[in-house]
Amino acid sequence: MPTSPKSFFWYELMTSDMKAAEAFYTAVVGWRAEPWTEPGTPPYTVMNAGERGVSGIMDLPEEYRQSGGQPAWLGYIHADNADAATKGVKEAGGTVHRPPADIPGVGRFSVVADPQGVTFMLLQPDGPDQPPVPAGTPGHIGWHELYTTDWQKAFDFYSGQFGWTKGEAMDMGEMGVYQLFAAGGEPVGGMMNKPEQIPVPFWQFYFNVPAIDEAAERVKTNGGKLLMGPMEVPGGGWIVQCLDPQGAAFALSAPKR
Repeated sequence: MPTSPKSFFWYELMTSDMKAAEAFYTAVVGWRAEPWTEPGTPPYTVMNAGERGVSGIMDLPEEYRQSGGQPAWLGYIHADNADAATKGVKEAGGTVHRPPADIPGVGRFSVVADPQGVTFMLLQPDGPDQPPVPAGTPGHIGWHELYTTDWQKAFDFYSGQFGWTKGEAMDMGEMGVYQLFAAGGEPVGGMMNKPEQIPVPFWQFYFNVPAIDEAAERVKTNGGKLLMGPMEVPGGGWIVQCLDPQGAAFALSAPKR
């Protein structure tokens, strides 16, 4: 287990049309796109909330595309030591899709999956950590939601690897239990067994916006689809779950309609 709890701290969209995705998320979330270039690396766009990068957009890698991979958001979990963290994932029943490698000027990363098959990345960043921002800050990621085949086993895995702790368990009736989790401090997400209409387990990320109705309208007018909501959630916030024009799933959260 790490010396302190580790959570997601960077988010990446692999897409079939980088320019279209940049335009969509700039319009919907309010991010500012900034090309990132490093010799020998594929095109990459950093999406900024104010002056701070919060996510990146890249083309679907060719091998991922050929294996039937679709556009998707993936998250990076912080690692003090990427090699040790990757080894830990494998020993706990996870899969290593790409062993640790260096990204010049960024850090050391690997691509892994939890025992239920959900892909995420590990990143040991170069340089100091960014200071935390207040919960709900527009443009930042406000919630992390895991839809899986066995949330109890999934929680045990993430708890063992990253020091996550249980928050409240919410009874959702026929949909089962929704288990909140924290990575030190307040809850940062929840996990549950996926409903049948979700084909495969995955992590869903909620991007903060000021007001949900206006944001939902921006999703529709810019070519995205609303899958669910607007819906009020415990604590008084509002959410929508969506698909972007290239088919990647994402969600939005806001403090008001």
